[in-house]
Amino acid sequence: MVLSEDELSILKNLGKAGRRIPAGRDLVYQGQSDKVAYILNSGWAFSYKLLQDGQRQILDFEVPGDFLGLRSILLNMSDHGIEAVTDIEVTELHIDELLEIFSQSPRLMLAVLWAASRDDAMIVEHLIDVGRRSATERMAHYLMELGLRLELVGMADRSGFACPLTQYLLADAVGLSAVHVNRVLRELRENGLLTFRDGCVRFDDYVELSRFAQFDETYLDHSGPRFRQSFLAGLGNLREAG
Repeated sequence: MVLSEDELSILKNLGKAGRRIPAGRDLVYQGQSDKVAYILNSGWAFSYKLLQDGQRQILDFEVPGDFLGLRSILLNMSDHGIEAVTDIEVTELHIDELLEIFSQSPRLMLAVLWAASRDDAMIVEHLIDVGRRSATERMAHYLMELGLRLELVGMADRSGFACPLTQYLLADAVGLSAVHVNRVLRELRENGLLTFRDGCVRFDDYVELSRFAQFDETYLDHSGPRFRQSFLAGLGNLREAG
């Protein structure tokens, strides 16, 4: 399935409602009740949950092309926060705008369902990371997942990707201490699998790294490559509009 010119035009027109958020600032606060979703046009962000004692758990990192805050459209308030890792630009979508888009194009509604379905599939893999993969396998799998998500929007390839994340942020995401993250990354580098240095993740041996992490990329591709590429190309118009 490939999006029509009219559907791509609808996506392009969304870019007129852009917002810019500087690095370190929250786009969404946990408990916020605006019933707004976003499309991330540029930059990196992360979604997180705060516990009552102030501890933070990063739920996922968000990259260009991702939908943010979909659950808050239907819930009375957002059950998590979203913070900018770098300066970001987003397209803001209120519930009435989403309903109008869906009435114009049911296939764009399918695109949003695809995004939500992919997010659910990633949550399943992250649970497996914590419950069954070793710390080194967990890190390898997580970075390969990020690489493939970025590859889908033309920001990575099988050699690696630019990565603004600190070891502290990675530690919060994968359930390790920052010291343990450092040891795990050193082990992956010394084994000739992956190098994370100077803001760049380099896949030194993609095939062996994939085997080691038991990485099956099919969970990130639910709707087939033609639909996926067409939809993400449409989202690319949002970045150009910004």
